[in-house]
Amino acid sequence: MIRKERSTQETRISISLDDKKSFKESKISTNVGFFDHMLTLLSFHSELYLEIEADGDNEVDDHHTVEDVGIILGQLIRELYAEKQSYQRYGTTYIPMDESLARVVLDLSGRPHLNFQAEFSKEKVGSFDTELVMEFFNALSMNSRMTLHIDLLKGGNTHHEIEAVFKAFARSLKAALLPGGSGIPSSKGVIE
Repeated sequence: MIRKERSTQETRISISLDDKKSFKESKISTNVGFFDHMLTLLSFHSELYLEIEADGDNEVDDHHTVEDVGIILGQLIRELYAEKQSYQRYGTTYIPMDESLARVVLDLSGRPHLNFQAEFSKEKVGSFDTELVMEFFNALSMNSRMTLHIDLLKGGNTHHEIEAVFKAFARSLKAALLPGGSGIPSSKGVIE
C-alpha cells in the first residue's frame, strides 16, 4: 500500500492506494457526496483499493477538494506504475450507462496530456458542479503523467453521463496496469 498526504490552507487530504484490492471495500470520505460515489465506482472497476479522507473548504465550493484529490491520486498512480517491472501501458474502454456512452483511452506514458470531449447535459448533479469532472481528470492526468482521452459519445441523464466516464476510466486504468511482456513497455527502454 502506498500513501500520500496534502495539506494546504484550503484542504487536508490523505489517500492510500493498493493494487492488491482483494475483497476489501474502499473507504472514501471527501464530504462531496456525488464525488464519493464516483470514486467508489472508480475503485470497484479499477480493482484498486482506496482510502480517502478529505477535509476541504466546501463552504466556498467543492473545487479545491476535487482538484486536490485528483492531484494526490495522480501522484499515487504514477508511483504505482513507475515501480512495476512490466505493465500493458495502454487501456481503452467503452462503457454504456443506459442511454449514455463514454469512451476512455489512456497511455501510462510519462507524458501528461488530457483531451476532454464531454459536454454534460446539466451544470449540476445535486449540488455537484459538473465542470469539476474535467478539473479532477486534468489534475489526475498531469500528476500521474498519463495521456488521457475522455469522450462522452452519447448523453442524456447527467448522472449517467458522468458515471459512464468514471467507469470507463477505471476499466481503462485496470487494463493498462495489467502485467505484460517483459520489461518497460517502451521501445526507448524507459518511461519518464
